[in-house]
Amino acid sequence: MKKFEFAHVAEGIARQAGALLRGFYEKGVATEYKGDVDLVTEADRASEKLIVERLKAAFPHHGIYGEEGTRDRLESEYRWYVDPLDGTTNFAHGFPAFCVILGLEHRPLGLAAEADGEIVAGVIYDPLRDEMFVAERGRGAWLNGKQMKVSKIATMGESLTATGFPSQKRHRSPNVHFYHEITLRSHGVRRAGSAGLDLAYVACGRIDGYWEFNLNPWDTSAGVLMVQEAGGTITHFDGGDFTLDSREVLATNGLIFGEMKHVFVELFAGRNLEPIPTPAEFAATRAASK
Repeated sequence: MKKFEFAHVAEGIARQAGALLRGFYEKGVATEYKGDVDLVTEADRASEKLIVERLKAAFPHHGIYGEEGTRDRLESEYRWYVDPLDGTTNFAHGFPAFCVILGLEHRPLGLAAEADGEIVAGVIYDPLRDEMFVAERGRGAWLNGKQMKVSKIATMGESLTATGFPSQKRHRSPNVHFYHEITLRSHGVRRAGSAGLDLAYVACGRIDGYWEFNLNPWDTSAGVLMVQEAGGTITHFDGGDFTLDSREVLATNGLIFGEMKHVFVELFAGRNLEPIPTPAEFAATRAASK
């Protein structure tokens, strides 16, 4: 099978998984906890089971690395990263923002186990909006057949950005400080609860920048390729090269990259932090703006 056919097959599988998720979502779903507030549902497992079965049938020699525990043929030349339901907490609460993610890594034979291959195809499917985001290495990124391009917003002050917070040990996450600072410096920050959709939205220009801590390869594999193929940038917070095992991601349209990176450098150094206003200061600011 030619490389550019991988995404086409993945689209079909993602649509099937999305239809399954839609059915669970419409009737409600039994929820359990696998950690502090890390929700797992019947739908997660059913979706991963369907995806794994379909991938094995289509690509019997490919490896599969799934969020819900599938680890199969990881030494293979090609490896699929699977998030069967990105946005589980949203899904469990009936909040309509979740997706299916499939990303394909090409790992040439002889590549060291700890080294990254190249992401060559990826799909992110939003079943409630019937939006299929697709990317192929060297062939662009597409939303329902229309080519995607990142936005042309040139400054952080005019930008709409997005981020996410961990489902576990939130009190240990420094992201609330970054959220505060970037909120002050941008047109707004959105927190929708799906890393896959956030990255897809950077690729199609709905948001101009996105950052998050502590993601996994199944969260980022497809979206990273989409942003790159749509003309954007994907790096570490300091501008270093992104890798699949990165615990941080900074995705931008490229135009606001320098400003966002500068904010991160300053924050990590403890400089230029804006104090949180007291209620009296906040009230005075509101009154002055009227």
